[in-house]
Amino acid sequence: MAEEALKRGSWGVTPAYRGAGAYRGAVAYILAVACLMGGAAVRAEPKKEVLPEPNIVEASIEMLGKQLDAGRITSKELTKRSLARIAALDKAGPRLNAMIELSPDALEFAESLDRSRKVLLRGPLHGIPVVIKDNIDTGDSMKTSAGSLALADAPAAQDAFIVRKLRNAGAVILGKTNLSEWANIRSMKSSSGWSARGGQTKNAYDPQRNPCGSSSGTGTAIAASYAVVGIGTETDGSIMCPSNMGALVGIKPTVGLVSRNGIIPISHSQDTAGPMARSVTDAAIVLGAIAGVDPEDPVTRSAQGRIPDDYRIFLKKDGLKGMRIGVARKKVTGYSPHTDKLYDKAVADLKRLGAVVVDPADLRSLGDYDEDELEVLLYELKDGLNKYLSHRSGAKVRSLADVIAFNEKHADKEMPFFGQELFVKAQAKGPLTDKAYKAALEKSRRLARESIDKLLQEHKLDAIVAPTGSPAWMTDHVNGDSYIGSSSTPAAVAGYPSITVPMGMVQGLPIGISFIGTAWSEGLLLRLAYAYEQGTLHRKPPPLDKFAVPAAQAASKK
Repeated sequence: MAEEALKRGSWGVTPAYRGAGAYRGAVAYILAVACLMGGAAVRAEPKKEVLPEPNIVEASIEMLGKQLDAGRITSKELTKRSLARIAALDKAGPRLNAMIELSPDALEFAESLDRSRKVLLRGPLHGIPVVIKDNIDTGDSMKTSAGSLALADAPAAQDAFIVRKLRNAGAVILGKTNLSEWANIRSMKSSSGWSARGGQTKNAYDPQRNPCGSSSGTGTAIAASYAVVGIGTETDGSIMCPSNMGALVGIKPTVGLVSRNGIIPISHSQDTAGPMARSVTDAAIVLGAIAGVDPEDPVTRSAQGRIPDDYRIFLKKDGLKGMRIGVARKKVTGYSPHTDKLYDKAVADLKRLGAVVVDPADLRSLGDYDEDELEVLLYELKDGLNKYLSHRSGAKVRSLADVIAFNEKHADKEMPFFGQELFVKAQAKGPLTDKAYKAALEKSRRLARESIDKLLQEHKLDAIVAPTGSPAWMTDHVNGDSYIGSSSTPAAVAGYPSITVPMGMVQGLPIGISFIGTAWSEGLLLRLAYAYEQGTLHRKPPPLDKFAVPAAQAASKK
């Protein structure tokens, strides 16, 4: 029986699984492996340790793992606490509106993981509550809509590759997070964190301010401790900016380290998923869980042989000693005096922690390829979205043209604040064989990669730092977003990795610092980011509990 379960694949069910059946299949597989490996014999006795009282707020993966191993709490109870916190803060209290949908199967899956934990531990994520962005397919009853009403009816047929990896690692997926609709590619005048299906997500540190996007719901959810960790996606800034606003660690991996299969696309040359967490350690654990070669996403073949067994091997408190760090200033500073002051302090901290600082070390050509980047995104949006929608089961829209028509027909709900001019421009583009597309791709990618690689080589640098962004702006549905300062574009266009870590607070609002490197340098960046994090400890939780109401009271308000 166990051998038969293994033959059926990593889930033990067909690709068209739905709802609780998917979870039962996953658990059947886990138990089958345990039987083949000798059952309880595969579990080592946990070390005796005095543990704090279990608490979902600001919890870490490693501490919760110890408490789960010691029997101090169960995954089911953790999941209940997460759901209660969501009830108290998302639709009641400050009404952060970070979640677009909750999984009806989360408690059942958590309970099954508690049973399987006794015979086989799947890894550090076993039994840990996780949230994912609503542009990532799940093959259950939850919808995958990118926040659009056009995709709000029919669920996806199967899990995205990274969702399968998360489930196989034992993560409990609580639900989907809200986002900037269509990952913020619909309009230049959008309000980040707003979608027709989910409404406006708020900033966890000041509900009147913007959470940034497009992974806004994930950023707010993790900042507010709805779950331990979350998954965002980025084309340019959509992991980095919400992490900046939420005092989070966000990782934008090298394009190709993480599969995009089953994620609603914008750009095949820039899109990637990545972790959003409250610590570098937790982000490293999640990155290890989702990284992998996927035959259905050919770009991931480049990751073969580049993925360590555990990214935590790079985490060293003295990891900055002797490292050469370039300090970017031109075009990434001067937007906010508050940010600049924190950045100067961060540079001093890097020196204090043993780094050799080269200041300045500016990212040349930054801003010189903005128009080319947009040209590439518009071409690739049309191509990628048409392919995705053509295979999306049950969808009422089958192409970008259909989505545009749907939005026009339902303009009162889809476009009450901003339009879809970027969609219209994308629809007017030709195929990816057009000379205009090829020229824009070549120019933008070359300039972005040269700006990083030549700088690293010229000064013999290990990495480059820059402010991730500026303090959160007031949400404004009339004028749209008010971005001032960002450093995400070079790594995004180059397809290179970057990591943001909290750098401090400005009048209660978080600001982050980004570590930027060349392709496949995630391990090195994690080393630097961890040493900086541990040497400064800037993460502060949002003051949300004063807004919270008891879960029972929140439920009565629904």
